[in-house]
Amino acid sequence: MKNVNSDLAYNHIRRRILNGDYLPGASLITEELSKEIGVSRTPVRDALRQLEVDGLVSIRPRLGASVKQVNLKEFREICEMRVALESHAAGLAAISRSQEDLAEMEYALQAMHPLSAKLREADREDDDVISALIREDVRFHVAIMTAAKNDLMKKEIHRLHLINRVVSGPAAMSQGARTEAKATMDANRASVMAEHESIFRAISAGDSAAAKHAMGEHIQSIIDKSVRLMSRAESRVLARELSQEEMLYTI
Repeated sequence: MKNVNSDLAYNHIRRRILNGDYLPGASLITEELSKEIGVSRTPVRDALRQLEVDGLVSIRPRLGASVKQVNLKEFREICEMRVALESHAAGLAAISRSQEDLAEMEYALQAMHPLSAKLREADREDDDVISALIREDVRFHVAIMTAAKNDLMKKEIHRLHLINRVVSGPAAMSQGARTEAKATMDANRASVMAEHESIFRAISAGDSAAAKHAMGEHIQSIIDKSVRLMSRAESRVLARELSQEEMLYTI
């Protein structure tokens, strides 16, 4: 980033993308953003270029900038990179972890248990508790990336996480996902906790192969669900487009 205003624009646009205020495919118009943020156009352009490097924004000649949008094939490719990198990071963590790294992982795990129990015992989903659970989940994974002692890998995994969050977020928040049976969501969370425990045990024991395997299984299960949701979302869009085409021939 070149100056304070560029940083300001970058942080503002990035935050709104990650919060879902700007959805995938949404246009990011420099003039409108400069007025919204209260800076000139140059810092906004700098910010958009940096966000393109981060993988959160696409900039195309004559079409301008828009929030990153990928099709199912591209999403699968991103996911394959995540599985490869995060599995390898877990294997490295089993070799390189310190007692402080293990304590950080265990702290996150211990914080997740009562949150999961609270959601399981409640009559309905509590957004605040879910947000807290997500924060601890992220903390657990960051602790593993830190324990791997490979800053370049950590940076790339973090970048892929953010891209995944942006491009799969709308599908995950679709009506079908929100109305999923509570029993199913509780079972999913129980599985995630068990997977986390397996990863932690392997890293704690210094078993690199087991850590890689456990992390690979964990990430793949998360990805499989995201792919299913995205596939359904694409199918719904295609069905709407076909329906609209049929209407053109019947009007």
